[in-house]
Amino acid sequence: MTRTRLVLLMFAISFTLAGLAGCGPGADSSATQKRSSRQQAGYAVEEKTVVALQDDMRAGRVTAVKLVELYLSRIHDLDQNGPTLRSILSINPRAVEDARRLDEERAQGGVRGALHGIPILLKDNIESADPLPTTGGSLALKDNLTGRDAPVVARLRQAGAVVLGKANLSEWANFRSLHSTSGWSALGGLTRNPYALDRNACGSSAGSAVAVAANLAALAVGTETDGSITCPAAINGVVGFKPTVGLLSRRYIIPISTMQDTAGPMTRTVADAAAMLNVMAGTDAQDAATVEADARKADYAAALSPDALRGRRLGVMRSAMGYLPALDAAFNRAVDQLKAAGAEVVVIEKLEGQSAIEPREMTVLLTDFRTELNAYLATTPSTVTSRTLKDLIAFNRAQAQREMPFFGQELWEQSEMTTTNTTADYGQMRAGNKKAAGPEGIDRLLREHKVDALIAPTTSPAWPNDLVNGDHILGGASTLAAVAGYPHLTVPMGQIHGLPVGLSFIGPAWSDAMILALGYAFEQRTQARQPPKFPATVDVPGTVLPVVSTPPASPK
Repeated sequence: MTRTRLVLLMFAISFTLAGLAGCGPGADSSATQKRSSRQQAGYAVEEKTVVALQDDMRAGRVTAVKLVELYLSRIHDLDQNGPTLRSILSINPRAVEDARRLDEERAQGGVRGALHGIPILLKDNIESADPLPTTGGSLALKDNLTGRDAPVVARLRQAGAVVLGKANLSEWANFRSLHSTSGWSALGGLTRNPYALDRNACGSSAGSAVAVAANLAALAVGTETDGSITCPAAINGVVGFKPTVGLLSRRYIIPISTMQDTAGPMTRTVADAAAMLNVMAGTDAQDAATVEADARKADYAAALSPDALRGRRLGVMRSAMGYLPALDAAFNRAVDQLKAAGAEVVVIEKLEGQSAIEPREMTVLLTDFRTELNAYLATTPSTVTSRTLKDLIAFNRAQAQREMPFFGQELWEQSEMTTTNTTADYGQMRAGNKKAAGPEGIDRLLREHKVDALIAPTTSPAWPNDLVNGDHILGGASTLAAVAGYPHLTVPMGQIHGLPVGLSFIGPAWSDAMILALGYAFEQRTQARQPPKFPATVDVPGTVLPVVSTPPASPK
């Protein structure tokens, strides 16, 4: 853990916990409040769903303030100490007061909805109006206090969610080097996988996934350009949903490319993801991609059904398999469960032309990044002294020991050298790649094989952390949906030697409700998620695994 992050977290948690002693009028003065405190004293927050938390708040078994307190305690015990997960970058000092106001609203008969009083975490590339910087994990943005809510955060806040803090991430959403280690940032250090502390948490939404898996918050928001929600969700045994691009606003989120960027929910259950999406979805007049969102959004929670798989045809993406036999075996067991739930499963061998999509994707991202990042930086406060990508490259060179101890910034240097993203040739290539992944890719596969959705293993189990050589990802199913801008859901499907693996459901544009329903039906049948136990290393049969009880050395 970096000294900057440690000081920020210790101050914020101390400040926030101080508020729990009671600072409002008549705090802890009535017999009713004392009885309530005794009732809440033994409350167990682990693995509680949004519905369960709401039921318990309604019955007086817990309050929003108590939930904040419990999650802060777990952050202290598991994120800063013990396993030292390093999933949290900063704590919102207003969280207790926000929760107290929501408790008062509830006491007066006002409940805003399913998320009223529920503590959430935001990936730290998403702005909030709280006194928290939006850093992207970089020292260059440590003073980026904008005082504004991203529209997705404003929607969550209006619905009664409590912003607990900001989650660690792969610095700059893992768009700086091809040799990076996912989950590492200069501000937060290396996020650790709670299922094996020496294994990678994937990224770039590493902290969001780990925090939800370890019950450090009820819910979290991640972002994805290609795999940044689905990969860490699968590897950390949680649900991750990348919605149709354009269903959620991207304004005031540090960008890579508006063609593919989106926020999305990261939760322990599909129902919780649907509850979040109900609130987060909608048109933003300042994000042109969301023009259809209000007309397209649905009641995602109401659409869930345990029988949603019955009569559905699902296409196995064989091209996203074959890189790990144990993963294929876990996937085949999941297919048997899908069939038992009433689905028909057909095998799709390959998509012609798929191999050309990924190289063109990188060209698009490199070209978009400079223009879109520079536009974002122009809106940040004057305390952010790096105003362009060129400035950031210079900053990193000057701070190389802290910013680049393990990997460089060759993607940034390539992006800085690209031409503008407004040329006709570039526009044709960008549109062509989106067409190849969408109408001529996913849509064609669905049409030709007469299937409702595609399925595949999301990615491999977690690989060992390797700060010297970078990530060792064996394969994944994210790119087609990412480039097309189509919905992609991952749901826990089991474990391999104690390491979680996920099942992906991918559908056409605006099929978000159907994809969530399919995942929900699978989840309800299998109940595959298992909470983490924080072993030091992978669970190999016949060995006794230690559990870390003291903080290990942090990368510097």
